Amino acid sequence: MKNPYESDQLLGEYLLFHYGSKEDLMPWMSGPVNGIDFPLRTVSELIDPTTLGMGTHALDLGCAVGRSSFELASHCSKVKGIDYSSSFVEAANALVDEGTLSYRFREEGDLFKEAVASVPSSQRSKVEFEVGDACDLSPALGYFDVVHAANLLCRLPDPNLLLKRLPDLVKPGGQLLLATPFTWLEEFTSKENWLGSGDSEEELSRILSSDFVLEEKREMPFVIREHRRKFQYSVSLGMRWRRLRP
Repeated sequence: MKNPYESDQLLGEYLLFHYGSKEDLMPWMSGPVNGIDFPLRTVSELIDPTTLGMGTHALDLGCAVGRSSFELASHCSKVKGIDYSSSFVEAANALVDEGTLSYRFREEGDLFKEAVASVPSSQRSKVEFEVGDACDLSPALGYFDVVHAANLLCRLPDPNLLLKRLPDLVKPGGQLLLATPFTWLEEFTSKENWLGSGDSEEELSRILSSDFVLEEKREMPFVIREHRRKFQYSVSLGMRWRRLRP
């Protein structure tokens, strides 16, 4: 199946979503500015830094172009970001290497605007990115103090494959940071693999509660700009789960 995330237009949209200025992300004063900086907020608003010591490792699944991975580097000593899109990972690695990356995003029709994504050197040195499939992760991946996955579950062909793997990825006492709008679409996930049918939060909690305890839950709006007069506005459920100790 062709990867729907391999296009120049979508790459520009995601670089803007992750690194764009507030003025570019939402140029209208009356617009939903509470949806800005979502890739940063899924880390900063969900993570519990008080339990993270020296030498902590984090995993960012479905990292896209890397903004959440770099934010995790503000709290952890080493971060690995994994995404299914080669073009997303290439862009994220360019930011690791150079610190900046030029991109363009659509204003209207064939009119584009130039912009530059940038990442502080203090974050870049701690992060690495690679292409991978969240439904088929390497057994040698290891386990982590923090695992982050934002807006990933409802874009997987079988989210249960990842959910079954999570207890082996998060260290006992570690943190699982999840955010999902439960936007199930058959173009990504066959209906038989949807979590519940209108009760996805309940089904997700049932699956995770045998290995994790829920510590934090909040509604997290986000906005993706398509062009200056068209935006996608959604609300993810953000959660922090703590891995149970034996």
